[in-house]
Amino acid sequence: MESLDWVVLGAYFLVMVGIGLWSKKRVENIADFFTARGRIPWWLSGISHHMSGYSAIMFVTFAAVAYNDGVTVYFWWPLTIGLGVGVGAFLFAPRWNRLRAKHGVNSPLAYLAVRYNLPTQQVLAYSGALLKVVDIAAKWVAIAVLLQGFADIPLGWGIAITGVCTMFYMAFGGLWADVLTDFGQFIIQAIAGFAMLFAVLAHLGGFGSLFTFWGDLPEGHSDPVNGSITTGLIMAFLVVKTFEYNGGMWNLAQRYMAAPTGSRAKKSALLSSALWLVWPFILFVPMIAAPLIVPGLEGGEGAYIALAKELLPTGIIGLVLAGFFSHTMAMVASDSNVITAVITRDLAPVIVKKVRYFTQAQQLLFARITTVAFVAVSMTIALTADPKGFILTVVVSIVAATMGPISIPLMLGLLPWFKRTGPTAALVSWAGGLAVWAWLYWGVEDASQTITVSSPLVTSLVLYVVIGLVKPEGSPDREAIVDSLDDDPSDAEREELERKFLADPVLIPGQSTVSAEERSKARS
Repeated sequence: MESLDWVVLGAYFLVMVGIGLWSKKRVENIADFFTARGRIPWWLSGISHHMSGYSAIMFVTFAAVAYNDGVTVYFWWPLTIGLGVGVGAFLFAPRWNRLRAKHGVNSPLAYLAVRYNLPTQQVLAYSGALLKVVDIAAKWVAIAVLLQGFADIPLGWGIAITGVCTMFYMAFGGLWADVLTDFGQFIIQAIAGFAMLFAVLAHLGGFGSLFTFWGDLPEGHSDPVNGSITTGLIMAFLVVKTFEYNGGMWNLAQRYMAAPTGSRAKKSALLSSALWLVWPFILFVPMIAAPLIVPGLEGGEGAYIALAKELLPTGIIGLVLAGFFSHTMAMVASDSNVITAVITRDLAPVIVKKVRYFTQAQQLLFARITTVAFVAVSMTIALTADPKGFILTVVVSIVAATMGPISIPLMLGLLPWFKRTGPTAALVSWAGGLAVWAWLYWGVEDASQTITVSSPLVTSLVLYVVIGLVKPEGSPDREAIVDSLDDDPSDAEREELERKFLADPVLIPGQSTVSAEERSKARS
């Protein structure tokens, strides 16, 4: 990297700090910190939803898949997400938004205490939080690998630099900082992505090579299914990603909750879906063409780095690296914000009674402290992990495989067809799916990726549906909360809820307020 590249990278970090400080002015209470009180424009919510699904993993591990197997990476990853988010625009996005608008929910898991019961909410919260810690650790490793490849900075320093910067602006700005970072990432990625695409096409002979280079690729690289990617794995990912990217990955539910209304949340989801179907293909074309430009790379994880060093001019390399930082920091910031919401709103009040009676200012301070602590734990895991193979293991064998059992009770519990399905079905489906995953992961040698990803999901889904039919556990409260998500609240209902919240709500899942006398007594 040259001096100009470092200047560009340094400017990016200063912008991130500025976003955090500016966003701090918009955060007055816990609802601003976690859901921006539904004030994010639908188009910005849609862009943020889309960009929150990226990280530097795409330019390390997925670049290796593109380098080794070709275009199949598009059919395996972004196509399945785009189709899944499109389905979710009609099924899930509006309902997430109405949880906030009608019930004051600021954490995607808060409604579970009423929808099922408190034990169900707690097991899903703990298991999901543990999964997120490992997932984020993999993202720190990915950005550190890229930084080492570009600038020869040790992995530990790369993790520390990105982690501390993310910790700073998220602790100050909450969801506003996260969403604005996503938008900045969108702009940086567009510039860097098109710069790389044009550089690759120019090297291959001009724009026309976009339609002709496919025949020059190694055998099978133009096929939708190739290498370790199978049709079964693609179908399994389609189902997994439908759950994951419509709220099973909790941070993405927040994007829908932060839109002004349920109908606008639907528009956000449709915008995100369209971006997933188009933009990643543009980003993957250089990675797919890389064997023609930088052949013979071992493993392929350094393919994008090698392309950038080979083709891009000074300054643009710094912008590409800033884009990598932006990918990872935005995604980690998004995860950190929602995990903080779950800890602050769902876990801590159950563990420590005093937390239930915090004032607005105390809640906000507690949320910021939790953000710092969570990022620090994920960085510690990343610093102690062996980077070789760690990223792919986490992304496929752990996150994708366990996302189904954790997200199925959460997601299907929103839908009217399952409103009589109760806590027994939720807990058994969660436990059964994770048990199958554990058996495959530790007990079965050479289990294929398709089996590892699909079996826990199928097990959990079947158990949830069958037990819900055999042992329905409907109740007026459970059915009422699901029925209430069919339409947006009136302006009067929305204003009344805001007044209640600003009166200093309590953090007891399933309850809305505690009297001033009770709060005063508890604090004394």
